[in-house]
Amino acid sequence: MRVIIVDDEHLARALLREYLSAYGDIEIVAECANGFEAVKAIGELRPDLVFLDIQMPKLDGFEVVELAGAATHYVFVTAYDQFALKAFEVRAIDYLLKPFSRERLAQALESSRARVTAPEQVEALASEAARRHGHLERILIRDGARVHVVPTAGIDWIEAQDDYVQISAGGRLHLKNGRMAELEQGLDPGLFLRVHRSYIVNVGAIERIEAPTKDSWCAVLKDGKRVPVSRAGYQKVRDLMR
Repeated sequence: MRVIIVDDEHLARALLREYLSAYGDIEIVAECANGFEAVKAIGELRPDLVFLDIQMPKLDGFEVVELAGAATHYVFVTAYDQFALKAFEVRAIDYLLKPFSRERLAQALESSRARVTAPEQVEALASEAARRHGHLERILIRDGARVHVVPTAGIDWIEAQDDYVQISAGGRLHLKNGRMAELEQGLDPGLFLRVHRSYIVNVGAIERIEAPTKDSWCAVLKDGKRVPVSRAGYQKVRDLMR
């Protein structure tokens, strides 16, 4: 079984490496000290299992799962038990609470072997990762080998495009794989409104609302973008801007 260890603490990686050295069927193919290294290593090495810390700088463990997706299976390793429920929401095989014993690691490996032998799809939705902290503060967008980190506060509008969403932030356009409904669940409803089935707008980016016809509306944004507004969307805008 090919394994990657991801933890920003050197001693934590060393301890896990020592514990795993007792198993002849396990090969540690990489060790990563942060989330960006982990996403790159998972994509290149395609391990069977990743032991993944949750609280790390730059990208946390849930964001690593979001970006790396179904390429592997995960065992979360953390000192904080409040993340346990969310770990299983993103289909983690197991959850090791630091400090853990050799016996507890053996249990996690037993579960992992069964899953790797009969693999299941890992479904890690951004909205699931976001709900552990409440509203999304940033959105991760993978562009080849690059990862763009887009603060939600800087987003002007979001448009649905089939299985993707186009995000406008700071004058730049980003294309992210995902559904509008999933993204909407993670955004602060006090800042963002679903004004149309294909559009979410930042309320602060709205310059004015126009009515081209008696029963149609359009939001004109500060960047000049014109966004159609449905009847229900118009009511939402009115209620929020009163």
